[in-house]
Amino acid sequence: MPDLAFLPPEARRWVWAGVVVALYALFCLAIALREAWRGRQARKAADALSQGSGEPVLVAYASQTGFAEELATATAKALADAGAPVTLKDLSAVTAADLAGRALFVVSTTGEGDAPDPARAFIRDVMKTDTDLSALRYGVLALGDSSYAHYCAFGRSLDAWLSSRGGRPLFDRVEVDDADPAALRHWQGQLATLTGVTDAPDWTRPTYDAWTLAERTLLNPGSPGGEAWHLRLTPPKGAVWQAGDIVEIGPRNDPAQVAALIAALDLPAEAADTLAGLRLPQDAAALDALRGLPLEALAERLTALPHREYSIASLPDDGGVELIVRLMTRADGAPGLGSGWLCRHAQIGAAIEARVRVNRSFHAPETKRPLILIGSGTGLAGLRAHLKARAAAGVRWNWLVFGERTAAHDYFHRAELEAWQASGLLDRLDLAFSRDQAERIYVQHRLRESADILRRWVANGAAIYVCGSLEGMSREAHTALVEILGAPMLERLTDEGRYRRDVY
Repeated sequence: MPDLAFLPPEARRWVWAGVVVALYALFCLAIALREAWRGRQARKAADALSQGSGEPVLVAYASQTGFAEELATATAKALADAGAPVTLKDLSAVTAADLAGRALFVVSTTGEGDAPDPARAFIRDVMKTDTDLSALRYGVLALGDSSYAHYCAFGRSLDAWLSSRGGRPLFDRVEVDDADPAALRHWQGQLATLTGVTDAPDWTRPTYDAWTLAERTLLNPGSPGGEAWHLRLTPPKGAVWQAGDIVEIGPRNDPAQVAALIAALDLPAEAADTLAGLRLPQDAAALDALRGLPLEALAERLTALPHREYSIASLPDDGGVELIVRLMTRADGAPGLGSGWLCRHAQIGAAIEARVRVNRSFHAPETKRPLILIGSGTGLAGLRAHLKARAAAGVRWNWLVFGERTAAHDYFHRAELEAWQASGLLDRLDLAFSRDQAERIYVQHRLRESADILRRWVANGAAIYVCGSLEGMSREAHTALVEILGAPMLERLTDEGRYRRDVY
């Protein structure tokens, strides 16, 4: 700094004042430049998200600590990477006009059930109006902490409001307890269903145990549809689950593809164990980029295969986890990742990476409550576990509505279901085999045919559980239930935990 001693005191004060003003101006300029840079980066990021060519998606978030915003950003990027044009907004900036088409909400709950502070404008300006949301299809990711009395309260109230105003859920609300990684992977799975991109890496990597593939039986030889397999996995000692829970599988690559990569890159044979769980290069350029790399560096370049989820069809007393898995095929005709591993590539006796994911939203109702079970195809798995639990408890007054293609080939576990009907465990067994007559008959048709009976069951306290396809059966069954019971009653059943769905 210059020596100002030669100046009189008044002049020195003016000089120092000028220096302070200049420094303040530079400080303000730095802030302005930083904010301008941030604005450009935000606009650049928004432009990148909006470049897709598919159906647009709004991703809105209400965050108190930043976690919901972080997850919303990851959600938006996953959708954009799949080709969807995405608009990412703070919930405070969302207007009633934005609520049409597809929208995903990522919202937290703070304090004792309060909405995050930024959500207050939306609550005041949008949620307290009579907005018609019949053109909206939506999903909600609710963040919370079950140690608090009002768990996920804002997410639940937002979901209820969207539904009450005519919005149609794309899938059931996903609740995340204290950043539970399994629930976040479930949300990511729902995004994969929406986009059709099922091979995106997991946001969080599961910790698996080594299970054993003990049994695999084709359930529908000769079916006009895809193969459906009954599988039994033997878990490690101490594994527990109940009806409604899910098993997460860590799939592995086709051993033939792994062997081909090892040969192409001249890797040692022991590399197979590492490469089996990693996404393999799909084109010549990606393959060339890996040449000459040691195995450790190569593994760092490749992402882990994403997990797959399946409804559990058995109880611990059955001695293992039983599944009903449809063999899916990719566009090129190759088997799907998870189903290909379980139904084609894994050998009987092979180790399967797996873990149980607790699915409280599909756990059983009170033991004595009547139960209406609705499903099609492999959705029978989750319903079968509930019927097994009811049989073990000696509880009757159960009604199963099940649909598939043909009775001759696709009547999964026929002997078991008919034995339950004969014993009285199943009071009603309504079947819909769509290809067995000229006019296609589906589960929703059986529900409408039995509308009066269904209303009586519900009046007597019955719970309704639906398991199966998100885009097909569950959506049509939901529409039929709205017609039969009315939207207010179905909303009330949802609030009471008497209408639950496990859809995929």
